Amino acid sequence: MSAQPATSTLYSEEVYLAFERASMAKHDFLAGEIVAMTGGTVAHNLIAGNLFAALHQQLRGSGCRVFNSAMRVHVATMGSYTYPDLSVVCGALGMLDERRDTLTNPVVLVEVLSPATERYDRGMKFQHYRTLASLQEYLLLAQDRPYVEHFTRQADDKWLLTTLSDITAELVFVALPCRVALGMVYEDVEF
Repeated sequence: MSAQPATSTLYSEEVYLAFERASMAKHDFLAGEIVAMTGGTVAHNLIAGNLFAALHQQLRGSGCRVFNSAMRVHVATMGSYTYPDLSVVCGALGMLDERRDTLTNPVVLVEVLSPATERYDRGMKFQHYRTLASLQEYLLLAQDRPYVEHFTRQADDKWLLTTLSDITAELVFVALPCRVALGMVYEDVEF
């Protein structure tokens, strides 16, 4: 997905939500700015879809649920709203309001990187995500090669980075009862 500022005007959360809920397109909201999200590539969709399918299968009956990029996430401490490529919630769903279209308590968030979003996903977006008390894992997946950056929250609230680049490696989640082979995540992706 590509992130492009829709305007240079700053808006309130209420104005953003009214705009977003009436819009056919998706927009992130960071620091008062509405950011238009554009479509992803074939590789982006395959990677996100493959990981979604693997997690969905392994999470059945666990009390955890995985959501695709259609589900918005709210970071209350920063007043931001985003559409991660994947979100996982365990236990009760924390929802912003009765519309049930915005999560507030993800334990895992996943972004598939692209040249247009990499700086945003690594920078401001991760800075905002780290303030979510529920968040335990943040993953950044390359789409031009098999490569995963897996950040896990430590007991002292610091984040530990583990990288995977061997297609035979296994992605082991800390907050979920899941293990996914990198080969499965990148299945059918042409480099």
